[in-house]
Amino acid sequence: MGQKIVRTALVAGVVVLALLLLLATCGGGKGDDKKDDKPKKPPRKSQGPATKLGVPSAYTTSKGWEITGLTSEYALAKDLGRIAFLERADETRFRIRTVDAATGKPRWRSDAWRPLSDKPGEYPHLLSLTKDDREYFVTWSYGKTAEDPLTEADRLISLDVYDARDGSRQRIELPWSVSPTVSGAGPGILIGKGTTRAAVVDPVTGRVTNVEGKDLKYPKGCKNCKRLTEVVGYTDKGVLVSGAGEFWVQGGWHARKTAPKGTDPGTGTVTTAAGEYVLAKWDKKRGSKGAGEKDVWAVHDADNGKTVATVECRKPAIVPGRYPDATMSAEGRYLVAGNLAFDLEEKKGHCFEEDEGAKPLALTTVTDEGLAYGATGARSPQDALKGGGTPVEVQISTGEPQALSPSLRLPSFDLAGIGLFQYTDGKDVPHLLGYRRAG
Repeated sequence: MGQKIVRTALVAGVVVLALLLLLATCGGGKGDDKKDDKPKKPPRKSQGPATKLGVPSAYTTSKGWEITGLTSEYALAKDLGRIAFLERADETRFRIRTVDAATGKPRWRSDAWRPLSDKPGEYPHLLSLTKDDREYFVTWSYGKTAEDPLTEADRLISLDVYDARDGSRQRIELPWSVSPTVSGAGPGILIGKGTTRAAVVDPVTGRVTNVEGKDLKYPKGCKNCKRLTEVVGYTDKGVLVSGAGEFWVQGGWHARKTAPKGTDPGTGTVTTAAGEYVLAKWDKKRGSKGAGEKDVWAVHDADNGKTVATVECRKPAIVPGRYPDATMSAEGRYLVAGNLAFDLEEKKGHCFEEDEGAKPLALTTVTDEGLAYGATGARSPQDALKGGGTPVEVQISTGEPQALSPSLRLPSFDLAGIGLFQYTDGKDVPHLLGYRRAG
């Protein structure tokens, strides 16, 4: 009987203890209930790049992306909407990385490689080009293969050609005795621009075609073609060559025969080549209105030399030692160079001449909508991109430049709904920012 009472008491005690624990768990958690009922904060939305530069109103700094630690050069595959840049892999090696222009998301990256020159502060170079509707990125460096080469002929140009789509690579090396200029403005890699000895590298096959003075195929009867001769570009038909008031494509068209109407056909000067076009300056015919006071600027089709668009512009008081390079909108409709802008679809040109005493305009960038950016008072488009002069924007269709806030930075390019801006911080770290278009 006593044992039964003890067992009953033990069971009752266990039940009571369980009830107490249950009450403590439910009733004692009043504060926790309040905490659980509190609405949770929504996840923090992206505020865009950490660096907020002052930019034109067409762009918003709250949406986009930012890359740091790259070298100062980048290249574009416009059709793919892809950006390539170089970064250090270690003290002596570099690699190429690519990102999607619209989102900044990583795409492919290359293996690390060591450039020929390892001088402090000297980096390999980067460019892009298109051939047969295929886009390529090219890195190149120049230097010696050994510490003490026997002759200067041991100096090489080393090129790595990457398919912009998948990063597949081929390396081409060729001897070059002097410091080279390398361009990707045409369908091949042109080495030796500005000289009479050049080489063209096919980005598809890697084949190297050397061009000597005897290979330039001077137009018949053209005496001035053999004066001040230099290779200035490359087209699908061959190298583009200039002489004294003449220019032609090796074995192809001669500009004297395709000169714009109203110009002296023996006064053509190539100033720049961009993609499928050549920009040239011409004198007006003697005795015509404005002759001696105005130049005729013309965009020529690189395939046949035919004039696409022209505009007249007042002759400068001092002929510049170097004319600005041309830059095009991503889809190729618009071209700007210095104070010139062309709508190649409408076949119209615009010259933004300064009023008496006003500072000249240097255009840097143009969008697919025909909105161009630049600066007045800048020494060059490159100076304008670095903050020189007073920034302006101009709608090419209306031709009226509008002043912007002096503190604004200009986009270096506009692609895939993104404006690209470059910036170097106080620690000399380069930044590449992609700000999305507003609206």
